[in-house]
Amino acid sequence: MTVADLSDAVRDFDAAALVARQQPVVLRGLVCDWPLVRAGRTGAQAAADYLKRFYQGAPVVGYAGPARIGGRFFYDDGMTAMNFTATRVKLDAWLDRLLSDADDDALYVGSTDLDTYLPGLRDENDLPQDAFAGATPRASIWIGNRTTAATHYDMSNNAACCIAGRRRFTLFPPEQIDNLYPGPLEPTPGGQAVSMVDLRAPDLARYPRFAEALRVAQVFDLEPGDVLVYPALWWHNVEALDAFNILINYWWNAAAPFLDSPMNTLLHGLLSLRDRPDSEKQAWRALFDYYVFGPADRAGAHLPEAARGPLAPLDALGARRLRAQLLQRLNR
Repeated sequence: MTVADLSDAVRDFDAAALVARQQPVVLRGLVCDWPLVRAGRTGAQAAADYLKRFYQGAPVVGYAGPARIGGRFFYDDGMTAMNFTATRVKLDAWLDRLLSDADDDALYVGSTDLDTYLPGLRDENDLPQDAFAGATPRASIWIGNRTTAATHYDMSNNAACCIAGRRRFTLFPPEQIDNLYPGPLEPTPGGQAVSMVDLRAPDLARYPRFAEALRVAQVFDLEPGDVLVYPALWWHNVEALDAFNILINYWWNAAAPFLDSPMNTLLHGLLSLRDRPDSEKQAWRALFDYYVFGPADRAGAHLPEAARGPLAPLDALGARRLRAQLLQRLNR
């Protein structure tokens, strides 16, 4: 495929249509003509120098773990803290540390907003904004050495662009949650619950159902220039396979921005539903199927429009009213 062909491919990229399939898909070489990808092919130093052109000095968060963790950012042995530290660092100095052979620590900078910390980078390296069906994606950069993000999920769809170094994504569909043995809801290594199973050496005696998750796992080995697109709530384990790695990803949701986080609903469900008798929970399941998980217009369709209240299609004003009502009830 020629550079011109690839430019056309990027121009025609439709992330929303790919996510609508509800299956991961990899697009080989889609962004291999990005200048940052080309710099990375020259070498790690060239990629670092290219990034430094855009950096304006604002501190970023750098994560470091001792060599003994094998690059896997996770909990400490007592599961009361993390096995790594997070500090505010200057990105240019962190890049120099990454390129130093004298440092055995696992190092990375994660989920760093491109527009805030590397302004102008997207002018030369970007996916078309109309690829996300009207949503405004959050573009972030991830930079590190041989590190592993333990199996977790995100609440947004993801277009992950492998820029430098190779990455291995192992993905599991959302319904595998019971077989993945999620850890605590808090604290967490990166904001979401992670699987307790070490994918590098699964302890099937301790976590026997993980064998079923492995049977349906999808593994994607990405080379620089490849793009992996997958839907929200798919669990993924991400391994950086080389000594210097860069990934740029785009998170987006088709949902309206005034909608609340479903995680708040889950936490409230723990408070209000989980420990009720099973017969009550089954009855509440029917109510949730009717009001929440069924067609959005079903519960109010038979009512006069003026009487629908929160059963009407939600807009920004309706969301504010519903949130105020909920806060009032929670504060009683």
